Amino acid sequence: MSRRAAAVESDNAGNRTSSTFVALVRELRDDRGLSTGEVADLTGVRERQVQHWAAGTSAPATESLKRLLDIQYLMKELGEVYDPDGIRIWLHSRHRRLEDRRGFFRLAATAAVAAPVVMTLGGRPLNAQSTVTDADILNFALNLEYLEAQFYLFATTGAGLPANLLTGTGTQGAATGGRQVNFTDPLVAEYAREIAADELAHVVFLRTALGAAAVAQPTIDIGIAPNGAFSTAARAAGLIGPAPAFFDPYANDENFLLGAFIFEDVGVTAYKGASPLITNKTFLEAAAGLLAVEAYHASLIRTVLFRKGIQTPALIDATEGISNARDSLDGATDLDQGIRPIGNASNIFPSDANGLAFSRNAGQVLNILYLTSMARTQGGFFPNGVNGNIRTSQAN
Repeated sequence: MSRRAAAVESDNAGNRTSSTFVALVRELRDDRGLSTGEVADLTGVRERQVQHWAAGTSAPATESLKRLLDIQYLMKELGEVYDPDGIRIWLHSRHRRLEDRRGFFRLAATAAVAAPVVMTLGGRPLNAQSTVTDADILNFALNLEYLEAQFYLFATTGAGLPANLLTGTGTQGAATGGRQVNFTDPLVAEYAREIAADELAHVVFLRTALGAAAVAQPTIDIGIAPNGAFSTAARAAGLIGPAPAFFDPYANDENFLLGAFIFEDVGVTAYKGASPLITNKTFLEAAAGLLAVEAYHASLIRTVLFRKGIQTPALIDATEGISNARDSLDGATDLDQGIRPIGNASNIFPSDANGLAFSRNAGQVLNILYLTSMARTQGGFFPNGVNGNIRTSQAN
């Protein structure tokens, strides 16, 4: 081959490579709905660099190309279950780790989720049907994430989860009664939006991991009716009197924080109790990550309540009432703490004598969410019960 021919061949190869990069960047911008700035942010480069890639005047370095391919992969995966706005929230969530999530999706697609395990904790079965799979455990967690996501999304945006994140096995239901909070404390509003984005990401994360096995959202009560779940829980905690009195977690910042307090500590103890029972290492790592984030959420809510409680001691009293109510439902052991100081120290992190978080089995978690100390398959925040194979509360 002559030098001229070789040079032409080299130019053609370079043009083909450049065209490939141009097509990739334009797919992310034009077909996937990301702006140039968003592509730059997600790949860790300047916006002008992305403009050069799109024009074909330069090519991304190896690490940038890997990030672009990661984004392309995730956009395709999330596009199956998420609308464009939801994808954007997920991608920009504060705890974004694109490489880790891509690896999890890949591993989850081939993981053996059907291996059965006998689920007990402290000698007590999770329910009468005690042999369950890792997929059953993740589906139980998904029910809880549906509840938390709906509460926080309604409180921050006035709207709940998109319809394409509600489908699955079991009986699909609606989340009723939620509405937007008119926050007056900018700090509480920012925290609420952050938690809402996390809970939304958790729903997508678990649904993606479970695939076709994911349960549908069950019927969820997050309303303010006098005999609804929030009012019943608040009444048991001594926050309100008999019906027609009601508790409205959307009325103000403080009520919102107390509503969140009902959920967050329960979520931490639920993941703590379930994590040692998961057999697949991929799902165990995912559960550990979810547990950590839920613990951050719980400590954040407890910290803000404690800070506000210094000026308004009734808030600290309210957390003690909620804690006592939860303890009255989940059995004889004391697995709960409010935020009242112990001695001259705060009590932001509820823990046992060893400084460890408490655990609840699934039956105890459902005692609190169904608002009953008896063995039941529905009630409280889940009027028709949760979906999946783990759905019975414990008889205490």
